[in-house]
Amino acid sequence: MDDCTPRRRARAATFAVVFFAWTLACTAHAAEPQFVPSAELLAAARMEGKIVLYTANFLDTEQAVSKRFSERFPGIQIEILRAPTGSLVTRIQTEAAANRMIADVIDFTDRPQARAMVELFAPYAPPNAADYPDIARTTDRLWPRSGNAWTITYNSELVKDPPKSWADLAKPEFGKMHLGQTVVAAGGGPFARAMFERKVLGEDYWVKQAALKPALFPSQAPMVDAMIRGEIGIAPLVTVLAIPLTAQGAPLKWFFAPEGVPVTVFCAGMAKGAAHPNAARLFLDWSLSREGQALMVELGSFSSMAQAPMPPGVDAATIKTWYPDDEVEKIIKSWTDDWNKAYGYRQ
Repeated sequence: MDDCTPRRRARAATFAVVFFAWTLACTAHAAEPQFVPSAELLAAARMEGKIVLYTANFLDTEQAVSKRFSERFPGIQIEILRAPTGSLVTRIQTEAAANRMIADVIDFTDRPQARAMVELFAPYAPPNAADYPDIARTTDRLWPRSGNAWTITYNSELVKDPPKSWADLAKPEFGKMHLGQTVVAAGGGPFARAMFERKVLGEDYWVKQAALKPALFPSQAPMVDAMIRGEIGIAPLVTVLAIPLTAQGAPLKWFFAPEGVPVTVFCAGMAKGAAHPNAARLFLDWSLSREGQALMVELGSFSSMAQAPMPPGVDAATIKTWYPDDEVEKIIKSWTDDWNKAYGYRQ
C-alpha cells in the first residue's frame, strides 16, 4: 500500500500523537498516588517474568502502557498481540478448545460477545472494585481497563461557528460544513454512539442527519485524517483520537455535548488457565488503579472509575455519561439494519 494513502497518514498521525501523549503522561503521572502491590504478588509476578496481552486497543497506546508498566515493575515484560475484536474472539475460542490458552490478559470491546464467553475468563476483581459502577462492568470477571467517550470534534480552521450539541448535527446549517460519520458496522463503539442518538435524540434523528448526506467512513482513523486535511469539518470522534491530536496542535477542537456523553468500555480480564496468572493480576490491578487510569486518560482513553482523572479542562460534574445497557444484545442486528437503510449504506 502506498505510504501516501489516507490510512497510512492517519496511522502515522495517530502514532505521533500517542507518543506525544505518552510523553505528557511521563511528566504528569507523578502527581497521582502510586499503586503499591503486596510483596507476595510482586514476587510471584517477577518469578513468572512476563504477560501475554491480547488487545483490540490501539497498538501504539498499548506499547506506551507496556513501557510504563515495565518501568514500574522491572523484570516483567509484556508481549502484545493486537487484533480486531472479532479476530481475538476466534483466536481465544480456538486456544480454549485446544486447552492451550496463550493469552494471560484479554481486552476487547464487544460486551455481548464477552458475556457469551465469560467461562473462558478466570474469577477476578481489582482491589478497588467498588470504584467501578455496575453499568461499566461487563460481568464480575471483566473490567473497564480502558474506554472511549464520544466527543463532537471540528476543524477549527474551517468551522468558525461550531455546533454546540448533538442536536445541531442534524441541522442543515451544520451539514453544509461537511459532516462526517463512522458507520455502525465498524464495531461496538460506533453502535453505542448510534444507540445513544436514537434513544436520547429521537427515532427520527438518523433520518434527519442522513438527509444532510454526511461522508461515511469505515473507521475513525481515516475520518480524522480527512478532518485534519479539511475534507470534512465536523464529526463525532472518540477521545483516544480527539484528545491527543488536539494537544499536539492539530487544527481540531472537541467538546462533550450537553445531551450526554456516550461511553464505550473495553472488557478486560484474566484468561482461565493463563500461564502467568500472578503477572496478569498485577497488570490488571495496576491498570485499574488510580495511577493506571491516570495514564490511560493521558493517552486519550476515558475512565469509568469513580472520581477518575479527567482530560485537561474537563469538569466531571459538567458531563452526563451514557452507557449502553443490556438491551444492545437484542437490538444490535435490527438497529444496524435500520441505520444502514437510513444512511444508504451497503456493507
